[in-house]
Amino acid sequence: MSDEDGFIYGSDANPDLLARIPRDAATILDVGCGAGALGAAFRRINPRTRVIGIEPDPALAARARRHVDEVLSLDIEATRPPLEDGSLDAMIFGDVLEHLRDPWAVLKRDASLLSDQGVLLVCIPNLEHWSFAARLLAGAWNYEDHGLYDRTHLRWFTPRMMQQALSDAGLVPIEVAPRIFLPEQAEAFAAAMAPALAALGIDQAGWLDRSRPLQYVWRATRRAPRTMIVGARTLADPVAAMAEVRVLQPMRDIATAPGIGTIASADLPMPPGGVEIDRVMILQRLFLRPGTDSLGYIHGLRGSGAVIVQEFDDDPERWPDIAAADDMTFRAVHAVQTSTPHLARLLRQWNPEVEVFPNSIETLPIPRNFRDPGQLTIFFGALNREADVAPFLPVLDQAMAEAGGRLRIEVVHDRASFDALATPHKRFTPACDYATYRGIMAGCEIAFLPLAPTRFNSMKSDIKAVEAASHRLCCLASPTVYEDSIRDGETGVILPDPAALLAALRGFIANPDAARAMAEAAHGWVRDERMAAYQMRRRIDWYRSLCDRRVVLDAALEARLAMLARAA
Repeated sequence: MSDEDGFIYGSDANPDLLARIPRDAATILDVGCGAGALGAAFRRINPRTRVIGIEPDPALAARARRHVDEVLSLDIEATRPPLEDGSLDAMIFGDVLEHLRDPWAVLKRDASLLSDQGVLLVCIPNLEHWSFAARLLAGAWNYEDHGLYDRTHLRWFTPRMMQQALSDAGLVPIEVAPRIFLPEQAEAFAAAMAPALAALGIDQAGWLDRSRPLQYVWRATRRAPRTMIVGARTLADPVAAMAEVRVLQPMRDIATAPGIGTIASADLPMPPGGVEIDRVMILQRLFLRPGTDSLGYIHGLRGSGAVIVQEFDDDPERWPDIAAADDMTFRAVHAVQTSTPHLARLLRQWNPEVEVFPNSIETLPIPRNFRDPGQLTIFFGALNREADVAPFLPVLDQAMAEAGGRLRIEVVHDRASFDALATPHKRFTPACDYATYRGIMAGCEIAFLPLAPTRFNSMKSDIKAVEAASHRLCCLASPTVYEDSIRDGETGVILPDPAALLAALRGFIANPDAARAMAEAAHGWVRDERMAAYQMRRRIDWYRSLCDRRVVLDAALEARLAMLARAA
């Protein structure tokens, strides 16, 4: 459905629905999918998901078919979707139920399509929105072409009514989230109505809470899920990117599973809840030392019933405090999570409960590079890489001089290396937030990833190659770390020495299509193997396993602490 102003239903993905679709969903059904924007957005989170849409409007259905696997052109009230019971991991009614004559019957009929862990997602207008009262008082009620007063709305719901509808369908409501727009207008109207509300015995604050949301998003399941709370004490700036990749992004993923709540901050004392709820506390690089409040903090977490997981993805030898504290950072926790098998083997000497979660991409970006066949731009951005890049700087200058302006370089953070480059075809960006960093990367065609063969570098992960490939960059990378990720000559080029870098750049300047072909293959590698959604269920299963084995793990932790005390 569209109007003369160009509004098209389903042309924008509802972010509050998108954020609640289980990231590991195998099959989802988007009822009233419109132009398919929600399905398209989710396919960039999990390209493996089968997305089915229902859209009776032929024009919208034709557009949706470009983005989803299948579009069914049927009347959802007259026809049950031709799917097997238990086949859906998510069924979505985004701004649909209010258009149906009997939404209650549809919910009851189709609830059985959900799998045991499947979720029903509903976005519904709020009948108690303040603007209803304002229009009625002003005598200005009029239907409109779209929005809250859409002329095709047949049914209206309050939160209590929607909860009852879900329960009557045999579903278990597990979340209701308000969608609030222009809250200052609601607050101004509530203030103006204060005398009338008081005269009617209606609490102003309570009425404002009910009337502020324009819509509600509901989540429901067929069975009450097992509850687990995952908290995280994260790194603060200036290493916020590490917190984003290693903790915040995975926590957004697992929060889409029914029954899992997450909370994270740089100073979170412990996850909320009590001992009757499964709780996991992730400590991101929190160095634990004797003679400080570290042991008191750990004992407090243990007493609360939380399983304690140390998140660590760097060489421990870089941090003298770890060795000085007899590796208490890893011994004084129940488990450790890390980013590479290499690190896992090292960390198991101090704690046998170690799990590897490779760094990955939350959402596959839409590529926006390779737009000018006569121009290639190199991306180089990293902390502590001055020694690694130094042998390559003369070669970079030579290649850019030979290219005569057809080759440029973007340098992030490393001012010394930037200044050492003689080429005028360069641009520098100081240390920046993660979004800015990724934005600069997205505009380049080649990623330069040098790592000298040192112990410190060997403990790194391939995250930069994953990030670059997700943006469709061709990676020119060292054998250190990257030789196990990049298929040389297919998804990038492995550089054993500076001469190999010069040869690769000369080849790409002569034939930019070769760089693009490798970049496309690398983009496909990330799509097929390195999306965060693919490891979500394994992460959840591991956390639940830790909770199930907490008594045994706690006894082992106690033994390690006793050993540390005797050694001291």
